[in-house]
Parts: sequence; structure tokens; C-alpha cells
Amino acid sequence: MYCYECGEKLALVLHNQEGLVPFCKKCNEYRFPQFATAVTIVAANREKDKILLAKHRDQSDYILFAGYVKKGETAEKTVTREFKEETGLNVVKYKYMSSRYNAAKNLLLLNFSVIAERGEPQLDKSEIDEVKWFTFDEALEFVRKDSDAEAFLKAAVADLKKS
Repeated sequence: MYCYECGEKLALVLHNQEGLVPFCKKCNEYRFPQFATAVTIVAANREKDKILLAKHRDQSDYILFAGYVKKGETAEKTVTREFKEETGLNVVKYKYMSSRYNAAKNLLLLNFSVIAERGEPQLDKSEIDEVKWFTFDEALEFVRKDSDAEAFLKAAVADLKKS
């Protein structure tokens, strides 16, 4: 690990209650690990009985809508922007659900459940090959197994069934 400011090799140094934290001796600063942040979106219809899933380019599994949070953007803004960009539909209502860290991608995922406006999705073909409305059971059957998407979908379906 190297300092993102000066390039100096970092040493692990005990930091109060944080434990061992990378430290730059040249800058005399702790360098807490940085990671990207993205949102994932479980999109339901207004009747709250169907879930919209996507097949992204060159993938065989259905997954959730997702996108990276841009610098200076809130997670909530990312949710509405990404969903509109990928489907052409507006978000009527959204709710933060939970988060998960994906170590393989060094990515913090913030999951939201949204209610989509009525209408036919207009796909961004540069990102998405297909979208499809599924019943809750179908969505759980077709989403990528043992994935962050499956975990988020299970929680959102349980929440939607309560409302």
C-alpha cells in the first residue's frame, strides 16, 4: 500500500480505537482505505406485486439495476439518475434498504427499493440487453444466485410483502 498523496510506502500503525491503520510517515497522516460506492436498485411496479430485472450486456443472468455514485452526488440522486438512464422511467418513491461491501470489487453497495412510474421501459442498449417484469417468486428464481443482488432482492421482497 502506498500513500495516495505522495506515493510513499505506508506502514501499519495503531490508531486509537481503530486498530492498525495505514500511515504515511512522510505526510504524517493516517490513510484510511478508500473504495468506490455504488447503488443497487430493486424496482417494483406501483401495485407492488412485480419486480423489474435487467440483463446487462453480454450477461446471461438477470440482475438489479445499479450505478456508481459520482463525485459530489448523493446516493439518492444516483438512484433516480441511474434508473432513468437505464430504463427511461422515473422513480416515484424510493427507500434505503441496506448496504454490503463487495471485497472482490472494493465496492460499497447501497441498496434502495424503488417504485417505478407506469410505462414501457426505454432501454439504454449500450448497457442493457433486456428488462422484464417478474412476480416476486419469479424474480427470486431468475436473479443471479449467491449474489449481492439476490440478498438485496430477498430483503426488498420481504419488505414489499409487508406493505
